[in-house]
Amino acid sequence: MSTETTEGGVPMAYWYNVARGRVEDDSNKSKGEDLLGPYETYADAEQALQHAADNTERWDDEDRRWNQGDAEED
Repeated sequence: MSTETTEGGVPMAYWYNVARGRVEDDSNKSKGEDLLGPYETYADAEQALQHAADNTERWDDEDRRWNQGDAEED
């Protein structure tokens, strides 16, 4: 898959607009307060909500372990 670029040759970034429920790119990007990203590909941006949910679940699990004294040490 080739990477799309802007007119200046910069790689295109993709964003997920949570207010509109759709992927946007640099050419039609809405206000930042409604966006998740940037993502390198359209497909990654489409998965933004799932990615955010997965991260939240992982971080909640880490917080529970930390609060219980079970956090892994580096």
